[in-house]
Parts: sequence; structure tokens; C-alpha cells
Amino acid sequence: MINPVAYQKKLEGKSNSHLITFNDGKEYVVKFFQLGFEKTLPNEWIGYCFARYLGLPVPFGRLVEIPQEFTLQVPELVDVHQTQFQFASMYIPDCLNGHQVSNVPNISNRQSLAGIILLDYWLCNRDRTRKNILLYEAESGNYQLWMIDQAEIFGRYNWLHSDLENLPVEVLKSATHELMAQFIKNEQSFTEHLEIIQTMPILLMEEIVSIIPDEWMVSKEEKKAIVSTLVNRRKKILPELMHKFLKKVYQPLHSNEE
Repeated sequence: MINPVAYQKKLEGKSNSHLITFNDGKEYVVKFFQLGFEKTLPNEWIGYCFARYLGLPVPFGRLVEIPQEFTLQVPELVDVHQTQFQFASMYIPDCLNGHQVSNVPNISNRQSLAGIILLDYWLCNRDRTRKNILLYEAESGNYQLWMIDQAEIFGRYNWLHSDLENLPVEVLKSATHELMAQFIKNEQSFTEHLEIIQTMPILLMEEIVSIIPDEWMVSKEEKKAIVSTLVNRRKKILPELMHKFLKKVYQPLHSNEE
């Protein structure tokens, strides 16, 4: 397991994120467990693993240990809630978030966009804002899109067991989904990504959830409920949500195309 060697800075946002250099020579965005936001790290872990399975553009992530002797030397970390494991995402340099780019002429990895939208609907991520995408301009006007921050899947960062049974079945209000939908040229792309979601083995889903550290305060009952909820949503609810999105968002955006 990699070890932290240098603290860089605290990052914006409410997720208690810090930029730290590790002994593999790379910088990571590390989110620390914090009371009141108990499900942030479990959400990040699940969202990351599912995105990786689907082949979506998410920065490489991992569980990391931040020793107390390291945090005590950093004033910004002195008051963090000390747990053995935190969640770290590799820092992608030279990117801007969606709010910082006023005009996006083209997205180079558009083949992934329908998958991002469907994953958000499957996991009920109501926080896919322009701050939660990164845009890397490989050449003038041509951007590669990364999805970041899955902290509020299942509706929020401090969901309870009962919330999993009452996740909304509605079109999400997301200007970022609309932005991405503009670059999806074929409606069939949604169906193709839905089929991939449907093939994800339940045993893999159970394994991903089982890896969540006990100190992240997800009970065994909640872990079982997560898998049960996701199996039910992808089979019965996600196809319905996909058709609602296509009708209410995607098709109106492309109605003038021949």
C-alpha cells in the first residue's frame, strides 16, 4: 500500500478533500471520513468500482492509509476523524471543471457519456453538477471528460437504510446531463450501456460492497440492502428511467436533427 509523503492543499467543497503526494510519485485527492457525512466514503468506493466495471472515465481510485503521525504534522488535518482507511482518487492535472469552461465544442470520449448518465440514474446520483466533471483540453476545442465525486449516490452523503427503499424514480435535474446528451449522437448508445449494466455479476457487486471498511459505519444489513436495491433498480427501474430521460431530455435536444 502506498504511503503519504507530502501534503499539498485543502480542496474546495464539503467532502473534506485534500491533495496529498504519495511515495509512488503521484498526487491523490484524499477524502477523509467525517461525522455528519458518514456515507461519503462508502458512496465514493461503490461509485468508483461500478464506473470502472463499466469502463467509464473515472480517475483511478484506491483505499489508502494516512498514519496519525502524518496528519499530526499537517494543521489542516489535525482535526480529521482518524480511521484506518480513507478514499483516494488520482489527481488529473491541467483540467477545468464544467463551470470553468463556458463553451465545449466537442467531447472526444463521447462514447462514454450515455454510460455516465445511466450510472447516475442507477445509483441515484443527484449531484452530477458541472463541478463534478473535469474537462481536459487535449487540443483547441476538443475536451476529454472525466467524471468525479460520487459522494452523494443513493440520494445523499448520509443516507439511512430506509432511504434505500425510497429512492426517487424521476428524471434528475442536471444541466450536466443535458450537456453530455448533446454529444451523444445515437440513442442506441443508451441501450448498449444498459445491457452492460445488466451483465454486472451480483457476486461482484456483493464483493465490492463487502470491501467497505467497518469503520466507515455501514452495517451488514445496509450492505445487503445496497446490493438488493441496485439489483432491483437495474432490472425494474433503470429501463423506465432511461426511457423517461430519452423522452424528456435527449429527444428534445436532438429534435431538429435529420
